Amino acid sequence: MSWLANGRLPVQNRPPARLSPVEQELWAAYPTGALVDLTSRTNRTVRASVLAQLLLGGCEVRAGFVPAVRLRGARITGGLDISGGRVECELRLEKCVLTEAPKFANAQTRQVRFADCELPGFDGGGLRCDGYLSMSGSTITGLLKLNRAQLLGGFRLNHTKISNPDPDDWAVFTGGLIVEAGAFIRHAEITGGMRLVGARMNSGLFMEGTVLRNPGGIALDAENIIVADAMECSHGFTTEGTVNLRSARINGTLSFSRGVLRGAGRLALQGSNMNVDELILWTEGRIEGTVALSHSRIGVILDSAQSWPTELWLNGAIYDSLRGAAPKERLGWVDRDKRFYLQPYEQLADWYRRNGHDDLARKAQLAKMRARRGVLKPAGRIPGLLLDWTVGYGYQPWRAAVWFALLLTVGTTVFSLVPPHSIKQPGEQPHYNAFAYTLDLLMPVTMFGQRDAWDPTGWTQWLAYSLIVTGWMLATALIAGVTRVLRPN
Repeated sequence: MSWLANGRLPVQNRPPARLSPVEQELWAAYPTGALVDLTSRTNRTVRASVLAQLLLGGCEVRAGFVPAVRLRGARITGGLDISGGRVECELRLEKCVLTEAPKFANAQTRQVRFADCELPGFDGGGLRCDGYLSMSGSTITGLLKLNRAQLLGGFRLNHTKISNPDPDDWAVFTGGLIVEAGAFIRHAEITGGMRLVGARMNSGLFMEGTVLRNPGGIALDAENIIVADAMECSHGFTTEGTVNLRSARINGTLSFSRGVLRGAGRLALQGSNMNVDELILWTEGRIEGTVALSHSRIGVILDSAQSWPTELWLNGAIYDSLRGAAPKERLGWVDRDKRFYLQPYEQLADWYRRNGHDDLARKAQLAKMRARRGVLKPAGRIPGLLLDWTVGYGYQPWRAAVWFALLLTVGTTVFSLVPPHSIKQPGEQPHYNAFAYTLDLLMPVTMFGQRDAWDPTGWTQWLAYSLIVTGWMLATALIAGVTRVLRPN
């Protein structure tokens, strides 16, 4: 029987008194879940209290139908307060304007959708939604609060604009949020910062094309977040402010591919103590600000040298594989920490060795020693300079051979032109040979007896003394470098 049969409403569906014609129509449509479209109406006002009554079971259901509140193009006045209530039907508002922020704190609902609506905020603290919560396409000019919420059917903020006029508050505030069927926040625009601390996204977090603005502050605070599947901050994802992922655990890929990270003057990405299967830092242009990956465990890092920030913190970071940038470019990558730590160089050298780049592993160790020398006091740098110039801290022993050959050539030339005089009786000294004489001066132990038989004259004495001292220094540096006896730990 039609609900308007004989011009009268069925008793069980009769609305309360003093409802406007529009509200009466909505009340009558609830048992069957019919959509009430007010977009072309002159009177589009619906009181939020009427919606609350319907959602909380104020109207009896009709057998054979699924009840729902479906409303389009309405202006909803007053506060829609469902706090602590249990809603057994779907709520779908499309292109509606709400004058006050809805309150769903500690409520239990089914599917809730605000599509292309205008809201001055939303309070969903402690909300449990058995379906999805969607605010896609909506404009929210206030705080979106979802701390301790459980969204079993997913969370959708696609193409949503959120801004909070209070500069000291967040635009999106959650803590311990649980989303079971995926969080989709694509092409959204959020001004004021987004807080997802301790959230658990069991089917991924997808934020492609989203813009987060909080210059000078935290644009995305997702400390201790757990994401099963991918966390996509890619393809136009843009931040003005810090992305905080400290102690995050991503059981899949954390991607900033073709994203833009701007944290100029502060941290652009705080990723310390993360545990990530794959990290993609192939951003659109250079990252503005510092990137911290200290003490993180990462399976694969895929990045580009053109994306590297000016400062990069890698102390304690452990990774299995590096991809993207050429292996030889990684020496400049690990040097981007303004503070000196041994571990990043050791980790890089270990990765080089595991991948058959023994020459680059030696260069990484050499870069480590040079960086360490830079933090020593001036007096403490002298032994390091000697080891570096002569044998490259033992990682480039060929340098000692070059120095030795150069000095041998100089000595042979000089002592050929200005021969030393004999210090033994004629017939007792060996035949003089400028090459053998210079070689004896350079070697710590005489080999040809030339040094004991001939004595330099005039200014060549200083050359001979210099060759003796330099020979000892070269020998000592070579032994110290190769055996690492004097190498600093």
